Formats: sequence, structure tokens, C-alpha cells
Amino acid sequence: MPAALPGHKTRSDLFDAAAVEAFTEIDARWHDHLTGLDVAVDDIPRMLPRSDEPVQWPDDVTADGQVPLARLIPAGVDVSGRPTRAQIILFRRPLELRAHDAEDLPEILREVLIEQVATYLGVDEETVEDGPDED
Repeated sequence: MPAALPGHKTRSDLFDAAAVEAFTEIDARWHDHLTGLDVAVDDIPRMLPRSDEPVQWPDDVTADGQVPLARLIPAGVDVSGRPTRAQIILFRRPLELRAHDAEDLPEILREVLIEQVATYLGVDEETVEDGPDED
């Protein structure tokens, strides 16, 4: 029987790994504040604008012009009455399309995640980068 070959990593696998790495850096500083937050990936946004007119996205959406790159969904209650956790959804295809090369993607993910975590925490992006105040 031939030796098993290492599995091929898809673009989706590589994106997921880059997203985990980018979030891990933020989580290392803010872990105690992020215990109620999940991060997920969806291939494309399902919330595109309905016209070519410039759109004003709400604070919970990180966008590049007309194209959403990520969205924060607050904690709530599902249709069965069960509580849900807050969730950042990263939109893989739009984020990949903005990266010029493989080295670009981690930085773009980091910037988007910082913006989304700042919205979640109700602080500015610089505060997220600096870390929480230690009292």
C-alpha cells in the first residue's frame, strides 16, 4: 500500500488559516473581552446594495465601496428562542480579490478584523491594536 500523501490545501483552507492567525493576534490581547464572539467565513456577502448609487454601510459592516468585506452580527435570540453569540463573518472572495498576493491577505484580514472587533467592543481601532488597559 502506498504511503499517504499530504492533503492538498485549497484556497479556502489557506484563507481560513490566515484568518485564524490574524484573529489569534487580536485575541491574545483581548481574550477576556472576546469570549462571547465567534468568527466565521462565508464565501460571498449576501447583502449587496440594490443599485449602483453609493451606499452608506452601517457600522457593523466593513466594506470596500459597494462590496462588503465583513459583517458583525450581534448576539441575539434565534427563531427557537435560544440565545446566539455575536459573530464576525468574513467574506472570503471579496477579501481574496483585494489581496495582490499571498503576503497581502494576512494584513487585509488583520485590518478588517481590527475594525470589526472595535465595533464589537465599542472602542476605536487604535485601542484594539494597543490592547486593553490593565487596571
